[in-house]
Amino acid sequence: MVLFERAPAKINLSLDVLGKRNDGYHEVEMIMTAVDLADRVELYSVYGDMIEVSADNQYVPNDERNLAYKAALAFKNKYQIHYGVRIEIEKNIPVSAGLGGGSSDAAAVLRGLNRMWSVGASLQELAELGADIGSDVPFCIYSTTAIGTGHGEKIRELAAPPPCFVILAKPNIGISTRNIFQKVNIEEIIHPDTNEIIRALEEKNFSNLCANIGNALETVTFSLCPNVQHIKEKMVQAGASGVLMSGSGPTVAGLVEHYSKAKRIYNGLRGFCDEVYIVQLLDRR
Repeated sequence: MVLFERAPAKINLSLDVLGKRNDGYHEVEMIMTAVDLADRVELYSVYGDMIEVSADNQYVPNDERNLAYKAALAFKNKYQIHYGVRIEIEKNIPVSAGLGGGSSDAAAVLRGLNRMWSVGASLQELAELGADIGSDVPFCIYSTTAIGTGHGEKIRELAAPPPCFVILAKPNIGISTRNIFQKVNIEEIIHPDTNEIIRALEEKNFSNLCANIGNALETVTFSLCPNVQHIKEKMVQAGASGVLMSGSGPTVAGLVEHYSKAKRIYNGLRGFCDEVYIVQLLDRR
């Protein structure tokens, strides 16, 4: 038996850091939405109680370090499954980009195994299981538009954003999320207005959404990687309506209403940034 699952990338519309918890995690509040840049995850039934994983990207591990492997192991342990599975991942989402690619692959595995083995778990149950794998996995289970709180594991769905195009630009560097959070100074970060962003989503107000999106980690990442700040400045100068870094970076996302402008910004960025994409939002509820 073979099953296919789509694993969409996510972008942040906001990311706020509220403080550090006793367990070492930071308390965050972040609004995320899914875009149509996606990995393809294939699940094959195999004989024996085993998990195999392979990805077509040299920077993605093909062993127990892979979040997709961890997801399959967690699912098998939770539901006492003794069948085997081979996971093949076609990577289209850039790696270590702040776009949740590994987390989305893990979420796709949880959704796919739930179907393959007819377990019947709800999305909420899968999200709770995914919380122990990675902080973005619970959101990626839903892949709509949602606010994540705690260290990202508590998910509440929000209204879908107004239709728009998104330009994604990733410089040729990787960012360690852990390293960025270790350097966060709560006293110095700029907090986005989460409530105003939620209001803009509910009212489908594109200009108000763009005026309020923001990422509290930008100052930390910019200080370590000035090129990320440069990309954001170029997007703003080129006329993107709203621009912010996604996750801990290094990908920068720019929102525009019309494809013609998105194409102009895309062309302008291609000169000094290898990985540039024009994508659309997936959440069209």
